[in-house]
Amino acid sequence: MNVSTLNELLAEGKIDSPDMWPRISEYHSKSVLFEFEFGLKVLPIIPGMIIVRGPRQFGKSTWLDLSLRKTIEEFGPGTAFYLNGDEIASSEELSRLTSELIPSFKKGVRVKRLFIDEITAIPGWEKVLKRLWDQGELREILVVTTGSKAFDLRRGAERLPGRKGKLEKTNYVFLPISYEQFHKRCSDLFKEKTWMAYLITGGSPVLCHDLYQHQKLTESSVQITRDWVLGEIIASGRSRVFIHNLFQALFRFGGTPVGFAKLARESGLANNTLATEYIEQLSDLFAVLPSWQWDDSRQILVSHKPCKFNFINLGVAIAFHKSSIRSLSEFENQPTETKGMWLEWLVAQEIWRRTTLSRSEEEAEQVGFWKSKEHEIDFVTPEKTFIEVKWGRAGPLDFTWFPKVFPKSQLLVVCKTPFETNHIRGVTPEEFLLPRVNDIP
Repeated sequence: MNVSTLNELLAEGKIDSPDMWPRISEYHSKSVLFEFEFGLKVLPIIPGMIIVRGPRQFGKSTWLDLSLRKTIEEFGPGTAFYLNGDEIASSEELSRLTSELIPSFKKGVRVKRLFIDEITAIPGWEKVLKRLWDQGELREILVVTTGSKAFDLRRGAERLPGRKGKLEKTNYVFLPISYEQFHKRCSDLFKEKTWMAYLITGGSPVLCHDLYQHQKLTESSVQITRDWVLGEIIASGRSRVFIHNLFQALFRFGGTPVGFAKLARESGLANNTLATEYIEQLSDLFAVLPSWQWDDSRQILVSHKPCKFNFINLGVAIAFHKSSIRSLSEFENQPTETKGMWLEWLVAQEIWRRTTLSRSEEEAEQVGFWKSKEHEIDFVTPEKTFIEVKWGRAGPLDFTWFPKVFPKSQLLVVCKTPFETNHIRGVTPEEFLLPRVNDIP
């Protein structure tokens, strides 16, 4: 159904036609249903602007359709309209279509909402919203936008200060589905290996459905992730060859600290500045996040030392890793060192997901690691919780040094052998992922 026809039906309050909502129909047809989690359970009724960012195929457009339909159900005809950024060629067209829709809102209604999907497909979209807001045309409307070009949305949002109404929060990140959800719906199938099944999906709804239905990841779904990342890289003028080289270097280094200059050399990039730009783009895509070394004496992260590069979207790591892991058995057959690397990234993804959900995206980017000449701790969270990751067995005798170095701190060890002392607690990967340890950021 085209957008004009859809908006005509929305103006009349007619929302029961099945061909209006193909994404919703597909969503409800899945063999297992996952809810969307990104910190926005109910849309506000006051005007403003909401920007929802996140990876492709995480369900943003489906969530938008559900919210659009629910608005009409709750508040009546003419309270919500829709635009598709993928079908709008220019900022001028966006301005025209938006201005044409504004008079269509029903007079006297309590709620007015304009949903714009994939707004980052439109060059200069933020200038249009800024102008329309300043002119007063959007002052009574809640504008809800989604997009997968994370860089454009992030920078665009920064250009809209003071134009987001009185909303307490305006920027949201679409997150991987939680392990709690995955466990509730899939543990009967995967049993004690449920957490490993979650690992190879990265919490991507599409990959979770694949694994549940077929017990493996389909190449078509993995290719969607590859195409999205490569499409973003190439569209920015960067090289397909060098992003492949960069991914392979990140896999080789795993959880080992490395400087940008060395990363550039190993990837064939001209210099560390170029390597930094590639990593920044991968961070904007919520794929890879640098983890800087924590200086305990100054209580800060330091950027002049080598850092770790953690995948915070394991679906991206799966899509580009040369081992082509598509099933639980293929993951289990990986070398122990490789499995340890994947577990560390799973913990990184979960720390990032929880911190983004409970605190902020900015704080989620402030995860570091600690290192001395003798010892190293994999993660220092924004709340200064120390987390170490071990693939195999671990016990308190492995960390007798920790209370001496950090007498006022606690260490959490993610390993296969749970234990607990006054300063150190060992939990299994599943225990770490489940809510009963959600007090650990």
